[in-house]
Amino acid sequence: MLRDRCVPVVRWLILIVLTASCLTCAAQTQRDGGGQAFENFVRRDGDVLKDGGREFRFISFNIPNLHFVEDDMRFDCRMPFRLPDQFEIDDALGTIEQMGGQVVRMYTLAVKKADDPADQPRYILGPGRFNEEAFAALDRVIASAHKHRVRLILPFVDQWSWWGGTAELAAFRGKKAEEIWTDPQLIQDYKDIITYVLTRKNTVTGVVYRDDKAILAWETGNELKSPAAWVSQIAAHIKSLDSNHLVLDGTQREVLLQSSLDDANVDFVTTHHYEKDPRAMIDHVRQSAKVAKGKKPYFLGEFGFLGTDALCAVMDAATEEKLAGALLWSLRYRSREGGFYWHHEPYGGDLFKAYHWPGFPIGEKYDEKNLMRLVRERAFAIQGLTPPSLPRPAAPKLLAVNEGAQMSWQGSVGAECYDVQRADASQGPWAAVGLGVCEAQVQYRPLFADESVRPGRSYFYRVIARNASGSSEPSNVVGPVRVTCRTLVDELWNDSRIFLKEGKLAFAENEARKFKEDCHRLAGVARSSVVYYAPGGIRAARVFLFTQSDEPAIRMFFSKDGKRFEPVESTIRGFTTYGEDAYGFLKARLCSAPPASSDCDYVKIEFLTEAQLSRVEIDYGRMD
Repeated sequence: MLRDRCVPVVRWLILIVLTASCLTCAAQTQRDGGGQAFENFVRRDGDVLKDGGREFRFISFNIPNLHFVEDDMRFDCRMPFRLPDQFEIDDALGTIEQMGGQVVRMYTLAVKKADDPADQPRYILGPGRFNEEAFAALDRVIASAHKHRVRLILPFVDQWSWWGGTAELAAFRGKKAEEIWTDPQLIQDYKDIITYVLTRKNTVTGVVYRDDKAILAWETGNELKSPAAWVSQIAAHIKSLDSNHLVLDGTQREVLLQSSLDDANVDFVTTHHYEKDPRAMIDHVRQSAKVAKGKKPYFLGEFGFLGTDALCAVMDAATEEKLAGALLWSLRYRSREGGFYWHHEPYGGDLFKAYHWPGFPIGEKYDEKNLMRLVRERAFAIQGLTPPSLPRPAAPKLLAVNEGAQMSWQGSVGAECYDVQRADASQGPWAAVGLGVCEAQVQYRPLFADESVRPGRSYFYRVIARNASGSSEPSNVVGPVRVTCRTLVDELWNDSRIFLKEGKLAFAENEARKFKEDCHRLAGVARSSVVYYAPGGIRAARVFLFTQSDEPAIRMFFSKDGKRFEPVESTIRGFTTYGEDAYGFLKARLCSAPPASSDCDYVKIEFLTEAQLSRVEIDYGRMD
């Protein structure tokens, strides 16, 4: 009898243990991006969005490169396009989570062009042909959206050809771009793209896209010039496959189309705004809000390129008019190599760049830090919430340190600056060799050079992130690193590192896209020059520059006393950047030279033609 009574008890204990284990595994899977973190699909209820019984409203950002990087502008990198890695995706969506944004609108699925080089990644390779590696990146984005509790808007194909769009789809069939709206074969090709996307099973989560609650809406495309009949066909096709998600009409308008409001298969309507006059922008928003009221939820899909007060007025108008949301253009995240991705906006009046959280001094001209704070306040306010205090940053990840003590790190969401520490042993004691280092101050270069090293010695390094709420735990330790030289680095922010300037020289920061996003440069003409002083014996000098000429742009000289300079032959490496037809990239050149003797303390860089210096590195210092 005792044995019989024990059996049910044992069974219950086993059941409890198994249940707890399953719940633990499910929670871990959700944290790792392998499950559904959201309880509901967002639904339309009249002219509002609902997350369950709660009204769903948002203020946030477009992150165009969330699933497809277009800004890999490392100096020696020819191809600016690549797929994001997990660190980058988490940094992007972790930023939106910290800002209270709730929603991100991505950009479109890149379409193969006829002249694509072999190393150009794309999503759509031809009719019925898709790039699995690219879609695996999108899988990771959607999985990470659950981790950070951010909903996604996915537009299918672009009107424009930046990444390949409707013209490239038509070209697959040898047809004209405008035929995309009426040709039965091209319409079927477009539907086939949608079918592939909606029925894809996520390789991370195992969830089919049309069943994934992290997706807020499917958008028929970006800024399309689509007629109502085409929109009707495409929206109906989406609905025939997916009754869970909202459908957006991606036709480009500053004021809503009546056809979008009348189409039963379009749930959610949007406009894009880049009017130069904020009064006109706000008038257009109010006109659209008036016609959408009582019919469908309406939000601002893109707006930007205005000053802080103007952008705040637009956000406030969106809130007052009861819009579902508003998404600023645009935000970029951190790069796996350290620092941020950068994107100078050609249509932003040669002023605006993609924003970085939490804002940095380099963005002072467009009031980045203040704007980001105000966006965060409004992102929480539209939800009826007060912004919580920012958390202390997570520990950064220190990457390799080279023999000249130059280094970079993968930064932390919400970090304002970093302290670099050095020790003679892996356990310390640690001493600060760089305080308040800003990861946004340089573009695609090492973030810090420890110029206080003694060549010939070995060191260990670590990094600590800081913001107003406190300091992170230390990063991983890198070392021992045997340092062979000091490195004088001049990023040309000003003339503080230049010993002597001669001739016609001017600091430049305009048209940064043409210069691979370098925001600070020194422009010179023939016979102008700069001299650097690095006591202790120069070993080599490297000059990174941009020029339009195919001829040598500079000549280097070295001197022992700063008076008599001897010329040397430079090794010149040239780099081209794919996309010159769109952005007009200048030719990138890296000129390197050692002095003829080891006792030179001065190097002179003389311009032979019009060019712009991007960065100067000088290895110097005698070994202990």
